[in-house]
Amino acid sequence: MSEIFNKKLCVGGNIPSGIFNAMFSFSGSWQLDASMTKYLALDGLYVPLYSLHLKTPFILREEVVKAVPSTWDPAALASFIEKYGTHIIWSVEVGGKDIVYVKQHHSSSLSKSEVESQLRKLTMARFKGMETDLMDLEKKFQEFEPLRTQKNRPQVVHADGSPSLTGKEDITVIYRRRGGDDLVQDPVEWKKSVYRNPDILSMSFYPMVFLFDSGPAKENLKRAIEAYMIYKPPLEELQYFLEFQLPRAWAPVANPLARKEPVCPSLQFSLMGPKLYISTDQISVGRKPVTGLRLCLEGSKMNRLAVHVQHLTVLPKILQPYWDAYVAIGAPKWHGPEEQDSRWFEPVLWKNFAHVSTAPVEFNETWFGDASGAYIVTGAQLGVWDFGMKSVLHLKLLYSKVPGCTIRRSVWDHTPTSLSQGKKASISSTGSAQTSESGTSTSSGTQTSQKLSKFIDTTELVRGPHDLPGHWLVTGAKLCVEKGNIFLRVKYSLLNY
Repeated sequence: MSEIFNKKLCVGGNIPSGIFNAMFSFSGSWQLDASMTKYLALDGLYVPLYSLHLKTPFILREEVVKAVPSTWDPAALASFIEKYGTHIIWSVEVGGKDIVYVKQHHSSSLSKSEVESQLRKLTMARFKGMETDLMDLEKKFQEFEPLRTQKNRPQVVHADGSPSLTGKEDITVIYRRRGGDDLVQDPVEWKKSVYRNPDILSMSFYPMVFLFDSGPAKENLKRAIEAYMIYKPPLEELQYFLEFQLPRAWAPVANPLARKEPVCPSLQFSLMGPKLYISTDQISVGRKPVTGLRLCLEGSKMNRLAVHVQHLTVLPKILQPYWDAYVAIGAPKWHGPEEQDSRWFEPVLWKNFAHVSTAPVEFNETWFGDASGAYIVTGAQLGVWDFGMKSVLHLKLLYSKVPGCTIRRSVWDHTPTSLSQGKKASISSTGSAQTSESGTSTSSGTQTSQKLSKFIDTTELVRGPHDLPGHWLVTGAKLCVEKGNIFLRVKYSLLNY
């Protein structure tokens, strides 16, 4: 359905436009909207009166051409988009329209034909006596391909904008008018009023980037506009959003040549159960902002737990004055829970066996508005306090100072363990998982990994461009235990630069 809207706008691709989101009352996060939506449909009256077109070819003024940087400069690119936009309006259609939009949620049990039937009933009731004037779209009804299933509350939004709930139909109905006298209820009279009070029905756009000569400047502008249109960050955040459009990588990098298993402390969850070994390697990425964390099962038997960090591979330009190699920031500091603080110790299964310290790891010496700088995570390490069978798993984080910056806002975020089951195998295999010399794990190793995998949630906890405003950094984390499952929670922050 979004592709149909885009074609009318002369915009390529199927990423929903702002007009599409407004018509169906979507949030603007197309991944979230798609996960909640099963089918979309629309019908109604469309009364075009005339169109206005600009004549091509278009020619850019010299000041516009010079405003695009030849290198990747987020500040200049954001300023260009804010000042000149992304597209040229080259045609406008004027008239009136009165459309009924239907949005079916995943939790709805209605079939496609039943939703079509309901839409037809709604339009017949609203436009009684004008059935022959209803618009004839090629595709009034489209499946909005879901990215994941998620239940949503059913509601019908009436013409006055007030929602009412209906558990039986589980669809959203939205009535929208443009043009004509909105106070006129009779559809025949409203259609007549369109000639006296027309409005803009639609616009066609021409991509501004097409007017630039080939070269680095054009490629930089194209990259910035594509990111802006896909993720739609607020204009005031666009510079920072573009600053973080950089490659990301996980540390440590898997070493397929390593054959000798390291000596590691272990945890045991029950008397006869297998041991879970803990990698205590210190993972540090230097002056590279960390954007995510994950737990991972490693080793030929997949019985060694490690923590990985996702980081930007290049330092954003906006951080270079504060964090470049020549800037003195002091030594990074490891920070973690206290061994004596047993208030945070939680048993994984039984109180006489392995525990986890669930104390949140945060750097407490910096507060909002502290002008001396902010501390962000640049490394992580797992550790084990040896109390015999009651050994305690804990997490430490490495903090580095960013002088001249402050923390603007922080949030804790995590994916529930019930949603992560499908990711475990893929993350383990693409992370630091290693195979035996024969290329396959032994049957005993497979059994061991299966027994241990149910205790570990290996979901990747990351924030990227789809998490607006798109420039989150990791500033804290904690280990958690729920129903025998060990998982991470992560604290993300935005900085004032």
